[in-house]
Amino acid sequence: MIRRRQGWDLTALLNAAHPQAPLAERNLWLVRLIEWLRHAPLKDATNKEAGKDTAKDAGKDVVAAEPAAPSAPLPVRRLKYLLHLLERHPEHARAFAEVIASVWADVDAISLFAEVGFAPRMALWNEFLGRLRRRLLPLSADTRDLAELFELLFPHEADEQWINAVDDELLRRLGLLFAGAPEGDWREEMRAAITVLVSSVRSAGLSGALRVRMDPQKLVSRPFRNLATAWEQVEHALVDDDRASLPGRLQYLRGLLDECRAAVRSVPDHLEEHGVSVDLMFGVEQMQARLRRVEDLLAVLLAPHPQRELLRLVADLVAVVHDRRSIRTLFARHYSLLARKVAERSAETGEHYITRNREEYGDMLRRAGGGGLVIAGTTFMKFAIAAIGLSAFWGGFWAGVNYAVSFVIILLLHWTVATKQPAMTAPALADKLRHIDSDAGLQAFVDEVAHLFRSQAAGILGNLALAAPMVLVVQLAAWLALGKPLVGAKEAEHVLHALTVLGPSLFFAAFTGVLLFASSLIAGWVENWFVFHRLDSAIAWNPRIVATLGASRAKRWSQWWRDNISGLTANISLGLMLGLVPALLGFFGLPIEVRHVTLSTGQLAAAAGALGWDVLKHWPFWLCVISILGTGVLNVGVSFFLAFKVALRSRGIRLADQKRVRAAIWARMGRQPLSFLVPPKG
Repeated sequence: MIRRRQGWDLTALLNAAHPQAPLAERNLWLVRLIEWLRHAPLKDATNKEAGKDTAKDAGKDVVAAEPAAPSAPLPVRRLKYLLHLLERHPEHARAFAEVIASVWADVDAISLFAEVGFAPRMALWNEFLGRLRRRLLPLSADTRDLAELFELLFPHEADEQWINAVDDELLRRLGLLFAGAPEGDWREEMRAAITVLVSSVRSAGLSGALRVRMDPQKLVSRPFRNLATAWEQVEHALVDDDRASLPGRLQYLRGLLDECRAAVRSVPDHLEEHGVSVDLMFGVEQMQARLRRVEDLLAVLLAPHPQRELLRLVADLVAVVHDRRSIRTLFARHYSLLARKVAERSAETGEHYITRNREEYGDMLRRAGGGGLVIAGTTFMKFAIAAIGLSAFWGGFWAGVNYAVSFVIILLLHWTVATKQPAMTAPALADKLRHIDSDAGLQAFVDEVAHLFRSQAAGILGNLALAAPMVLVVQLAAWLALGKPLVGAKEAEHVLHALTVLGPSLFFAAFTGVLLFASSLIAGWVENWFVFHRLDSAIAWNPRIVATLGASRAKRWSQWWRDNISGLTANISLGLMLGLVPALLGFFGLPIEVRHVTLSTGQLAAAAGALGWDVLKHWPFWLCVISILGTGVLNVGVSFFLAFKVALRSRGIRLADQKRVRAAIWARMGRQPLSFLVPPKG
């Protein structure tokens, strides 16, 4: 009986080699043989196997395994021992070769060369589900699919290394072992695999989704249309051994492959300009990988001594198998371009939030003050909704609508909410990191940090400077007109209890920073979707819309939506998340609330207006003031940090010289501390 792992017995394995056994048993025998190569200490196993063979063969001279280089991987050393043993025992060698030849004859080898590493459909989420299935569900050795059997044979990433470590002498000895096997079988399967790959590339290249996004100049010679015919001519030359026509036909085929590759490479350029689709990027990568596989298979077929090329191909297939199992790699690779486009669109918007002179600084203060006025009204609407006593969901929903409407009004009036700035300005700042290698670039980056810090301070100051006084004015007016404030003492006491720094307010503020960041991602994604599907063009040129609005108005609407789709999405999504997310989390027993610095300031001002001037004499009020200061820092800091990290990763920027950047910023603070708060003159 063959034991598992390190206890597997080589003699038992060789005795179990039966070419006439069912295919499932032969497949399982191959899996166990590769496991024997991969596991168990060589020295002990060698002595054990040699001793057993000596006893079994009644005095036959079975010498110890050949010495191998100490640096050689264990599987290579064990393979050398196995070959040495088979060379000493022809009966085992014959059965060994016959089993492997019979497996090759019974399985579908085309799938190994043409399908390993490729998704059956050009869709990212279908590939995700396929990878998830392969990770969760076990594979069966009862299969005719060589691609599936290949995954069972080489389940470890380290297999690629030891396969590549097989030397030429070992390859020669392996070739002698299978000298009696049919020579043309693997070549025929490989040619069929190239036919499958060429058909897939041709079909994908002619599909509308990719074809219309390729550079027309790259398609002048119709490379995708001619690819199949060119390969058929090369295949006929290979089968007929037509050495005279093969070089010319091969040159033409490789020229078409290069043209196809150039056309495929032009697709991301189009997506960069007109919006990104992760499914299209996935299709582009699949086409590029298929073109590389065609080249790899041609290299094997055309090599005068193909053993080394074939071995390299097997090692590459092992790497592809393991790369295709990784779900994290799948999304990291294909969402990087989308993340970059989202970050770039945020950076374009973020430029409007950065002030670089006194005129822009004053404008920021005025726009932030306008935003504070609207937030004052939002504060009273929040208390009104809470007073109705709705259920948790509907209370959260209408609170979210209140926030969203307020934020949209602020957007349409060209005012600003300070906490919306960090997630937009972080990508703009990250883009400046590309040039910090030089001293001038580093100083420009420090200048941008100062501009950003100053702009953020102006935004918060403008919001709070008008939000709190306006709430107090309304409370005072209610006292004078109605004899009582709009927000009563009971609600005021609740505010002081909820906003205190001694409670979880700072944690809630950090969580709100995450929502602020998430709204910027949603805005970038929706804008990319809007541009990718050319909805601005549809609004401007759709016959029904043009007939309804008129040509000039349709164009104005088109441009308006193109300019404002990101801002509308960001503000609506943020407002709804601020209201709904706490309600939904409460359904799952997570008592999480939101703490927005401007809204919290408005609530505290309303509480002060209800309780009167005496509230200033008590610590609970000042604990809330401290909490609001921390809320502002965490709202801004968390959203900025997350957006900055995404921007860095999406652009492939690594901040290696962090110490140099920090030193430059501290030097500016020591030399010009006011530059981070007040714009320079001139």
